[in-house]
Amino acid sequence: MPIISKDNKVATLINVFTVEAGNQQKVVDMLVETTEKAMKHIPGFVSASIHKSLDGVRVVNYAQWRSKEDFEAMRNSPEAQKHMKPFFEIAKVDFHLYEVADAIEVRGASA
Repeated sequence: MPIISKDNKVATLINVFTVEAGNQQKVVDMLVETTEKAMKHIPGFVSASIHKSLDGVRVVNYAQWRSKEDFEAMRNSPEAQKHMKPFFEIAKVDFHLYEVADAIEVRGASA
């Protein structure tokens, strides 16, 4: 479970996949499979949360890595590149690393 807090010193990857309307669920399924089979076993992986837009043309992967260096080591790994390549074939991929600036919630509110 991701912890979103400015005190949690992780590198946050926000990766937006833009897809044709019929490919949204396919990208979700690919992300779940890739995360389960590969990413979660790479040193430094903390968590991944996969979201799909209501308009059907975007998928967002909110992932946490222990550090920027761990994320970069994963990106440079031939094994990880093998798993990432299919995404570039069916989606426009836009990813960046972030740090949490703040997290605000209403106490006692139910989701």
